[in-house]
Amino acid sequence: MPDTSTPPGDNTRHMRGPLALALLALLGIVLFSTFVGLGTWQVHRLAWKTALIAHTNERVHAPPVPAPGRADWSGITAANAEYRHVQLSGTWVPGRQTRVWTATDAGGGYWILTPLRRDDGSIVLVNRGFAPDGWCDFKGHCPAAPTGEVTVTGLLRISEPSGLVPRNDPATDSWYTRDVAAIARARGLTDVAPYFVDAAATPGADASAWPRGGMTVIQFPNHHLNYLITWYLLALMVLGAAGYVIRDEYRLRKRR
Repeated sequence: MPDTSTPPGDNTRHMRGPLALALLALLGIVLFSTFVGLGTWQVHRLAWKTALIAHTNERVHAPPVPAPGRADWSGITAANAEYRHVQLSGTWVPGRQTRVWTATDAGGGYWILTPLRRDDGSIVLVNRGFAPDGWCDFKGHCPAAPTGEVTVTGLLRISEPSGLVPRNDPATDSWYTRDVAAIARARGLTDVAPYFVDAAATPGADASAWPRGGMTVIQFPNHHLNYLITWYLLALMVLGAAGYVIRDEYRLRKRR
């Protein structure tokens, strides 16, 4: 007669040993701590992104203020000045334009950065807008900026350091970020503001006219709430798995 004192299936399911339980416990602690840490980091990122969006919306829709002058340059940071709506006047410096490669909704092309000399002699790099590949000739010579005094309204932007790949190469006049200091050195410009200005769109301008201003991206994706929920759910799943293992081990030991 077969032995019925042991439930069917227990002959293939053994209790875990102390080493296996210790390793499972260590794995659970590491995973739980990691997921909770990532979720908490996303909480901080959510607060930062929400504040960034609020500050950006407030600044871009505010009336324009004079662009910071020399006396204010040292205090300019992304936190207190990025996307500030500013206005400045001056004359374009001829022969010193710079093309910075970019990709926009209008296709691939270049930002056209032109130095603007103000009345006090200081210079501000102005991103006059986007121009498609082909607007400049094959040697990189672009149509000259208008002569005479102009007034520019736009958004203050912080200088963008060169990336690793692709990297700005002043020797070949290849630019991929709007690095104000590097562009100023390459163009022989001095007394240059540590920021640049993205020019606003010109009201009533011909749609086929280049460069086209007003293309600054001010809509920032904010998926941090989804991320933090995902990480915290994974942490809860680890707790659930730990509870299952504890219950399973307790059941096996109780039967034996």
